[in-house]
Amino acid sequence: MNAPRAWAGGAGSSDEPARSDPFVSGLSEVIGGPLGAHAVRRGWGGRGFWTAARVVLALACLTLTLHYVQKSPCRDGAWTDLKQYRQFCYTDVLALYYAEGLNEGKVPYRDHPVEYPVLTGAFMGALGLPVHALGQAGRIGNEGQAFYDANALVLGALGVATAALLLALRRRRPWDVAMFAASPVLLLTATVNWDLLAVALAVAGLYAWARRWPLAAGVLLGLGGAAKLWPLFLLGPVLLLAVRGRRTPEAVAAAGAAAVTWVLVNAPVYWLWPRSWGRFSELNWERPIDWGTLWYIGDHFPRGGGRSGFALFHTLAGQVATLNLLTYALMALAFTGIAALALLAPRRPRLAQLAFLTVAAFLVLNKVWSQQFVLWLLPLAVLARPRWGAFLAWQAAEVGYFLAFYGELMGASGRQVIPEGVFVLAAGLRLVTVVVLSGLVVREILRPDLDPVRQTYGDDPDGGVLDSAPDAPWVTRLGRPRPAGPPVTGPAGTPPHRQPLPG
Repeated sequence: MNAPRAWAGGAGSSDEPARSDPFVSGLSEVIGGPLGAHAVRRGWGGRGFWTAARVVLALACLTLTLHYVQKSPCRDGAWTDLKQYRQFCYTDVLALYYAEGLNEGKVPYRDHPVEYPVLTGAFMGALGLPVHALGQAGRIGNEGQAFYDANALVLGALGVATAALLLALRRRRPWDVAMFAASPVLLLTATVNWDLLAVALAVAGLYAWARRWPLAAGVLLGLGGAAKLWPLFLLGPVLLLAVRGRRTPEAVAAAGAAAVTWVLVNAPVYWLWPRSWGRFSELNWERPIDWGTLWYIGDHFPRGGGRSGFALFHTLAGQVATLNLLTYALMALAFTGIAALALLAPRRPRLAQLAFLTVAAFLVLNKVWSQQFVLWLLPLAVLARPRWGAFLAWQAAEVGYFLAFYGELMGASGRQVIPEGVFVLAAGLRLVTVVVLSGLVVREILRPDLDPVRQTYGDDPDGGVLDSAPDAPWVTRLGRPRPAGPPVTGPAGTPPHRQPLPG
């Protein structure tokens, strides 16, 4: 007898947010409640996962197209009367075409010390130098506009590829990926900088790890780290979970491949132009407190009577070396806490949960938190905690910060439009929502019965070799349950994470 196409709830079942997510279920009452169990689903030429995947990918394309429209007033580079701030369309991509000398045909690192890691600099040069050559040949009228358009096309493709990879990681929960595809912050920040390059590589690395390709995962995370440093942080959770799950050879292989890849990408630039290569680290060490960070909030917090800020933060603002050491110490403390959680939680956490906590801790404690850094957390939040309520609250706070940030830019340019306190409030709300979201992730690590992903998959769909693997004996001796997965089976006793997709 054939197994039923779907079964009610529990590990292994296909997810529909209107049924499984209380927030979406409440909203669905406006249109009559969740779709019935026997309703006929038509349209888009498919059923189940493929229908959802097509809708989600279409949403990603729509969001990125709207982003291009939103940035279009700045494409011509004629930024007069602070147009780039008044119309919220500023982008580093266009500004740095001129600031990094690409409009003069300068080769990154060789002719100009780029302020970004090597792979991002190479990406800039790979698009910028041909644009400049075509401009010199008279085939392009506005080089800056052409450079931005080329970047928007490639970064947009990387954004859609990221959505596709997230869908591949969540075949039983495809609607979760709509949180990424229709995200307001993706619409607002996709091409503010080149962060989508690192985001796509990091998610590809997680996908490779989930498919049990540790060397490929390491190579992709190493490339991501050569574009922006943060993808290398994901190796920490991989190693911690591998220690707990007795799969250290695979994790060490991934970490080794990442290290070798990063060295191979960086070595030529370091060997040929060491001073240019070191510019990125120099800027990060010398950079003072940046807008919107925890440290900025402490230094500008309104206290009444015309006073603002606290003495400690005022002192740190003038002592960058001390600030650096303090941020590193606090990050080390936070990472130690995450390691303890990974090793001592009642049940082994999922990889995406620890990855989100790691990157969130880095951003909350760092002295720099640029507006587009939200893209780092976006896919990790979707994988770590696909609940719409807290996610949308976070997104609303990020949009509020985005708007206030442009008001702050206007003020810094001599045209005050919002009080400083409004910007500090917006920055504080952003920080608080990230901290709250992190707290909710921690709660679901300590209470895995609340984890929506485990309700669908049983254990960790991103875990690769760790998925449903038993814990090490020392975990049992600490009083932790050894099995990784719940004693739940689907039709005919099939383990939940091995069942065929319903529908």
